[in-house]
Amino acid sequence: MNRGTLVTFTGTTPNIGTTISAFSAACRIAEYSGQPVGYLCLNLKSSKLHRYVRVERPALSLDRMRPELKAATLSPERLKAAAFRPSGMPNLFVFFGNLLRDQAEFYAPEEIGHLLDAAREAFCLTIADVSAYWDNAATVAAMRAADSRIVATTTALSHFQEDGRRWFGLAQSLFGIEPADCDAVIISPPWRNGGFSLKDVQKETGLRAIGRLNLTEPLLAALDNGALMDWLLTDDSGRKAMDDAARELMNRHGVRFGRSAAQQPWYRRLLAHRNGVS
Repeated sequence: MNRGTLVTFTGTTPNIGTTISAFSAACRIAEYSGQPVGYLCLNLKSSKLHRYVRVERPALSLDRMRPELKAATLSPERLKAAAFRPSGMPNLFVFFGNLLRDQAEFYAPEEIGHLLDAAREAFCLTIADVSAYWDNAATVAAMRAADSRIVATTTALSHFQEDGRRWFGLAQSLFGIEPADCDAVIISPPWRNGGFSLKDVQKETGLRAIGRLNLTEPLLAALDNGALMDWLLTDDSGRKAMDDAARELMNRHGVRFGRSAAQQPWYRRLLAHRNGVS
């Protein structure tokens, strides 16, 4: 049985850009590897990705797959067939989240676990995007099952210190997840949100940062217009979004760069910097 890698993204704080960082990383890995990569939106109460990529009415989403999750009959083939395939990103398989907020509390950890198992079989690597709250089955199941755990935060003291302490307090006491078990992505909004540095965030949280994401005005405009894919594929900043984190995760989990990646100018520069060692 093929056993793909599971990477779970969460945030210390709601609405800081966790979904954008997770989705951007999935796009980069799918682009660089040339292998099937899955993205699972597991935000049970605030799923918005479908609007960011201009899919107003997803043909299938987490809530519509609920009967198969409850019956544990979701196959890897069915999961791949149900996924949204963005134009220009042929190796990315997107599974939209729960669109019925009143159903959020009725998901069971076993249902989410079944979905994650199907994704591991279907894709070489799966990124699960969960919320900043632990009071739901998706966050608990996806964080406990992950091979890598990424915590998104910002340089605002209230986010990385106050929210971070509460977040890890629950993670440690309830599930035994320590800061050393996680990495960080630092998100910077276009407005000033604190005078603290990356070093301050790492020291306070105990997390090692593997990437940064700048929420620029063009990116925010793209989200409002449902043009996230256009930004990721054509904008200068979008083409580089989550590059460092993607390469770190690929190297860590043995996901090789594909032939198409080797033709990119950035990859040739990387090889030159490493004296030809890929």
